[in-house]
Amino acid sequence: MSIAEQFGENVRRCRKQASLSQEAVGLRADLHRTEVGLLERGERTPRIDTAVKLAGALGVAPGDLLDGIAWQPGRLQRGRFESG
Repeated sequence: MSIAEQFGENVRRCRKQASLSQEAVGLRADLHRTEVGLLERGERTPRIDTAVKLAGALGVAPGDLLDGIAWQPGRLQRGRFESG
């Protein structure tokens, strides 16, 4: 699973727990409803300000949207993201 997909699953989970539609989240976060959908489907990776807006709109800590996403540093090789 990609980082964008994991982030999207986290957004969707938090949105459903808050009983909000994509449109309501978009309004609360000052984002278009279609942007919320693209993020939830993992078709876009958010900028940091967008992630913070979404967290605020959903009433969660920004870190909640990063659940399951971690950076694995490399020793003699490049680091990489891990999700899941």
